[in-house]
This record gives sequence, C-alpha cells and structure tokens, in this order.
Amino acid sequence: MKQLRIRVLGGIFVVAGVLAWAGARLWNAYGTLPSVPVAAPVVLAVIAVVLAATALSLRARLKAQRDREPDAKGVDPLVAARAVVFGQASALVASLVAGMYGGVGVFLVLNSPDGGPRDDQAVYAGLSVLTGAAVVAAAVFLERVCKLPDDDDDDEPEAATA
Repeated sequence: MKQLRIRVLGGIFVVAGVLAWAGARLWNAYGTLPSVPVAAPVVLAVIAVVLAATALSLRARLKAQRDREPDAKGVDPLVAARAVVFGQASALVASLVAGMYGGVGVFLVLNSPDGGPRDDQAVYAGLSVLTGAAVVAAAVFLERVCKLPDDDDDDEPEAATA
C-alpha cells in the first residue's frame, strides 16, 4: 500500500476549490446558490476525532507490545491495515470536500455584501475547510502510526563472491 502524498491531497483540494468556485459562480448566475449545511463541519470534526482516537489507541498498543509489557494487547495486522485504508480514504474525501467548501466560501466572501445573509454560509464553509484539514492531519498521523519499520536488509546489495 502506498503512502499518502501531501502534494496529491493539496492538488485535489486546489482543483476541487477552483471547480467549486466556478460552479458557484455559474449556479449563482442562473439561480440561487444552495446553502452550506451546518452539519458539514460537524461531520468532518467527528471523523477527525475518530481517526485521531484510533491512531492514539493503536500507538499505545503498539508501544506496549514493543516494550513487551505484561498483558499487552497486541494489534492484529488486519486491523491496522483496515485503519490505514480508512484513514487514506477519509483523507482523500476530506481534501475533496474541503476544496469544494473552500471554493464556495471564496465565492461567498467575494460576492456578499457586508452583513448579508451569506456571511453565515461563508463561516460554515470556512469551518468545513478547517475540519477537513483536521481530518487529513489525523489520517496522516494514523498512517504514520501504523507504518512498518523499514527493512534494511533488502536495500543493501549482496556482496560479490569470487
């Protein structure tokens, strides 16, 4: 399984943001732009908390296992692999969603009069971007916790025998 690349997540964020901003402009030209749901930052925050709690739990269990503490509960490799897949999927979706809300938020900030009804929507969009970044950070942390140590034996070339 390949590691998450921050550049890829950033690229997804930027492309989704630009497309969302253009879509919001187009949608607003032909009608009213749908509102940003209040639940968007809440759901992303819950996902970030679940990812962080999973990472902290796995880290503590792996440390206890490495230190050979008595009654240490080991980590099943399949559980760790599932956690990493959950984290990677969450990071990809969160960067996409954060980019979309970021683009819509930029549109709302640039095209809203001061004190207009869209100010609340811009705040919800901004909070969604922040909590989306928290999901990405928690997912990267979870992936680092579950990373296997490098095997140095495979990197060294074999000695030539004569």
